[in-house]
Amino acid sequence: MSTRELRVALLTREYPPEVYGGAGVHVEYLARELRQLVELSVHCWGAPRETPGVHAYRAWDVLRSRAEQAMSIDLAMVEGIAAADAQLVHSHTWYANLAGHLAKLAHDVPHVATVHSLEPLRTWKAEQLGGGYALSSFCERTALEHADAIIAVSDEMRRDTLACYPAIDPACVSVIHNGIDTDEYRPDAGTDVLVRHGVDPARPSVVFVGRITRQKGLSYLIAAGAEIDPAAQIVLCAGAPDTPEIAAEVAAAVDELQRARGNVVWIAEMLEKRDVIQLLSHATVFVCPSIYEPLGIVNLEAMACETAVVATHTGGIPEVVEDGVTGLLIPFEPSDDGLRTPVDPSGFARAIAERVNGLLADPATAERLGKAGRLRAIERFGWDVAAARTVELYASLR
Repeated sequence: MSTRELRVALLTREYPPEVYGGAGVHVEYLARELRQLVELSVHCWGAPRETPGVHAYRAWDVLRSRAEQAMSIDLAMVEGIAAADAQLVHSHTWYANLAGHLAKLAHDVPHVATVHSLEPLRTWKAEQLGGGYALSSFCERTALEHADAIIAVSDEMRRDTLACYPAIDPACVSVIHNGIDTDEYRPDAGTDVLVRHGVDPARPSVVFVGRITRQKGLSYLIAAGAEIDPAAQIVLCAGAPDTPEIAAEVAAAVDELQRARGNVVWIAEMLEKRDVIQLLSHATVFVCPSIYEPLGIVNLEAMACETAVVATHTGGIPEVVEDGVTGLLIPFEPSDDGLRTPVDPSGFARAIAERVNGLLADPATAERLGKAGRLRAIERFGWDVAAARTVELYASLR
């Protein structure tokens, strides 16, 4: 059988138009490329989709816990996979990993799992999930330890996977980096989006794009904001908070920063892709202050828009952002509190401000780093390459 005839079921929580994080972006573009190489069906959460071959599922109404809802969708997906007559299943994140494992058992098909993050390294999720964190951890562990193959999105993610789950055979874990569509993510000279959101195109800007979750380190950027050149606008594209409590915490911190320095624009909605591209294109600096980031697609998005990146030296970020070449890395030492809190939080915030201010004061260097970033994105991180390597892995399991 040629791989073109191979029937693959892609299992995911997020799929357009319901995409809110990097894993959803990954699945969206990977699916686009895989359709040219295999016979693909997509199984996702939420409202029915109009795209042929895309099947959406909703949680059982009787359930209230997010983790229990996820498990009910996983069970429904197993039936959908049977209807699609899939010969291989490929799951993404703990929200769909259990569906992959159960499909493997029920339908005797290989299960490939891509790890975008790991529950043991995201203990703050207990704040969001409560007792459901134990269930999410169970789903992930069970699926990964029994998967036929695991794809890690970075070398660091592979090391973390094997450290967290020593029962996994290292030979089963491959590294396939995330990609970026550099035809879509490219500099946008327009300014209508900036004007609509109150960003002055004529002034330098420092931009953050991400969900409001502990992982993204937004609180440290806000803390750094008081030391960032007040002539620069700080633009926070931050929405989809994990909990009402963290939403209120960020709102209070942003209000305080606005009173202290001014020039803060907080866009609390999750923006459309075109809007994000234009904001990134006009940014003097893009900041990724994450305390946990297996790779960080958003850094690739900024680089593809020719924007200099200041990002934490953690996880897979150094595999994307080359220090001094495409951006600047922030030294990071996590404490042993299980939450990856910086050993020196104020020092971490100062280091963010120092690197951002250095580029604000030297726009020529910022421009040079941005241009080098786009070149690196084009040369190293194409989705076509990621899809081809993924299909090679599929073929090795048949």
